[in-house]
Amino acid sequence: MRLICLLLLLTPDGERDNNQDNVRPIPPPGVAVPDADKAQLEAGLKELRAAIDGLTEPNADLKADVEIFHKAVHWALRYNEIFNVREIPIARELLKAGMERAESLKNGLSQWTSSPGLIPKGYVSKIDGSVQPYGLVVPESYDGVKKVRLDTWFHGRGETLSELSFIDQRRKSKGEFTPPDTIVLHLYGRYCNANKLAGEVDLFEALESVKRQYKIDEDRIVVRGFSMGGAACWQFAVHYADQWAAAAPGAGFSETPDFLKVFQKETLKPTDTEQTLWHLYDCTDYAANLVNLRTVAYSGEIDNQKQAADIMEKAMKAEGLELTHIIGPKTGHKYEPEAKKEVSRLIDEAAAKGRDRFPKKIRFTTWTLKYNRMHWVTVDGLQEHWKRARVEAEIKDKDMVVTTENVSQLTLDWETARLGYPNKVLIDGQDFVDRWPVSEKLAVRVRKVNGKWERGELGGLRKKHGLQGPIDDAFMDSFIFVKPTGTAKNAQVQAWVEKELKHAIDHWRGQFRGDARVIDDTAVTDEHIAKSNLVLWGDAASNAIIAKVADQLPKLAVTAETQVPLMIYPNPFNPKRYVVLNSGFTFREYDYLNNARQVPKLPDWAVVDVTTPPNSRWPGKVEVAGFFDENWKLKAK
Repeated sequence: MRLICLLLLLTPDGERDNNQDNVRPIPPPGVAVPDADKAQLEAGLKELRAAIDGLTEPNADLKADVEIFHKAVHWALRYNEIFNVREIPIARELLKAGMERAESLKNGLSQWTSSPGLIPKGYVSKIDGSVQPYGLVVPESYDGVKKVRLDTWFHGRGETLSELSFIDQRRKSKGEFTPPDTIVLHLYGRYCNANKLAGEVDLFEALESVKRQYKIDEDRIVVRGFSMGGAACWQFAVHYADQWAAAAPGAGFSETPDFLKVFQKETLKPTDTEQTLWHLYDCTDYAANLVNLRTVAYSGEIDNQKQAADIMEKAMKAEGLELTHIIGPKTGHKYEPEAKKEVSRLIDEAAAKGRDRFPKKIRFTTWTLKYNRMHWVTVDGLQEHWKRARVEAEIKDKDMVVTTENVSQLTLDWETARLGYPNKVLIDGQDFVDRWPVSEKLAVRVRKVNGKWERGELGGLRKKHGLQGPIDDAFMDSFIFVKPTGTAKNAQVQAWVEKELKHAIDHWRGQFRGDARVIDDTAVTDEHIAKSNLVLWGDAASNAIIAKVADQLPKLAVTAETQVPLMIYPNPFNPKRYVVLNSGFTFREYDYLNNARQVPKLPDWAVVDVTTPPNSRWPGKVEVAGFFDENWKLKAK
């Protein structure tokens, strides 16, 4: 299986695949399951479902530990995702394992939570209420008392990596690295998306699940992965550098444009907004953030994917940083044994030391408030999104010196910095001495007004962390598709909405492995508005919720009856959540072929003409698209 996964990533798209309207499906279709086997599995599913429904266990994590077995077999049968006849007996094994856990919980037991070894587990995601699997390797030395190191592992690309095959692997294989006295967390990552978007959230939801049940030393968490998992590791290293003791990316990719040019031999023709949105996940743009994180990259000497570490090494050098890059001599897309030992030695040293929670010097770069924190500095506002913002902050004796670029609001947390009350605070050369009351909390927020820094927050509706766009951001937290019960003004729009809503539901399941929650517009409650992003489909004539909010949304230049607005915007009824108009996640079938393409394709808003049929690249003809400004207003042309 591992060899197959690696080959899938190493093989560039073929001529047929590069015809964007004629791409092979991912996941691919499965094999035919004999009627007798199918009947036996369906009977087993019915029995397991009844056992789960009969449980009164209040612990959601424990119930999820059973649900993962049912979902794995149920989805494999329902969606034709048994990819090899050898998976049929595996499905029987998983049903048996699920029944054993259900019987244990019925009797008040959960012995797998206190056992060492290979432990498949699950959690219920806040995003869509789905059960998501993960795997643990628990060492014999774990006693449930002493806090232990935890390593996360991001897997390689596997287009046939269903829940069924993933759980089977997590029952049988320890994986690439099993450091002593360490729990290893294997992420499913919601399938095969390089832990982007909902796959990114998967790491943090799985981590929280593990922390609820095991004693984890939060200062000794290591992120690591290989191939597609190496790409995920780069991403978590640069965006969340203050949360890890060390990072160990192997191969993979670290940015989109150069990787596709070099590895895929593609001639790229991105739109302006697509190119701008590369700044969300291009790790080279965030290289400065690695200043306080021990990062040990690995590449095979003759592996094309050595490109990922090479380009990161160049980006770090431009920031005055040096990357430790271990290279396996004469080695392709795998770990060379001696080089692997050296990677382990260096990462083990860093993990033993643990992360520095309170570095005296911080360098932080971001392009979006999605990623806005580094140790004791939080960027709460940007002067302009998708342009580089930087903060350099240093504690000298009991003084704090801060310089900024493209930042409009900051929080300086000197309690976290272990500074105590500062003698002097300099921000961009501006002296704040004697301006902080002794009674002030040890985390103070400052804003930039007319070029000068002052205490306080920026007012009004504005972009902020978790409410900054683009459209795809709505699908990184709880969301609900709101289906219209009326009829659109235009018949072509009506047909397009119906088709695109179905596409969004089906492809959410296929690519992010959850059943999207769908309700009628007449069923939306105050609780839905309070707790979820609402994805509204249709127009003011067909969708009652769109009719209620339409006057409070920016007016896009819709110039024809066959044009449809797509948009993300703070919900007028609850500005802490989004409303989205007529869009699921914005990359499509062609992008499924290569993980470097799986980045947002549309910005904060767009206008689509539905007379152009949706295809593997766009939902129709995009007439115009753009970003809102920092106050969620349309930018002046």
